[in-house]
Amino acid sequence: MSAPISVVVVDDQDMVRAGFTALLNAQPGIAVVGQAADGQEALAVCAATAPDVVLMDVRMPVLDGVEATKRLADSDSRVLMLTTFDIDDYVYAALRAGASGFLLKDATPEELVAAVRVVAEGESLLAPTVTSRLIAHFTRQPALVGTPPSLAELTPREREVLVHVARGLSNAEIAARLVLAEQTVKTHVSRIFLKLGIRDRAQAVMVAYETGLVSPGVF
Repeated sequence: MSAPISVVVVDDQDMVRAGFTALLNAQPGIAVVGQAADGQEALAVCAATAPDVVLMDVRMPVLDGVEATKRLADSDSRVLMLTTFDIDDYVYAALRAGASGFLLKDATPEELVAAVRVVAEGESLLAPTVTSRLIAHFTRQPALVGTPPSLAELTPREREVLVHVARGLSNAEIAARLVLAEQTVKTHVSRIFLKLGIRDRAQAVMVAYETGLVSPGVF
């Protein structure tokens, strides 16, 4: 029997932490191993428990969720950010810091549990609302010129797969679009991550837009 998904819950509101903790502990295969009220405390708790997933609030005292996420980037823990989506700059900054996904604070219990499982499996969780705001951010940025050295290492097929990843398609959807086996797409995605030095789809979206491989509004 595999070990349960270990989670640390980070939020400056006691009742929010308690609610999330109770909900997650009631799920099969998930165990909350720690809680923290701010980013600084979260770093200490994560160092002691090495969780699979950190459920991280964005705005907190002492140290905010974005900075705490940045400091966890070299760990094996994956960060699922809690946001209200009214703070666009934080969405972009959190992705830059290495967050693996975002969850609306008023998400249903089922959505929360599903999000934790998705992120624990190494996938990213980018809701359509987050993706649209992220694209809007890039729309406001100057276009980049030239091809960064990192993309030069990708094969034409890997670039093609990366474009579809950036547009939010799953491996199964990419396989159908390119008429490939899903396992083949999974292999391509793994190689893309390795070559670009990234660890999940959230970061792949960042790279695709930042390098100009994908342009906002062009599908």
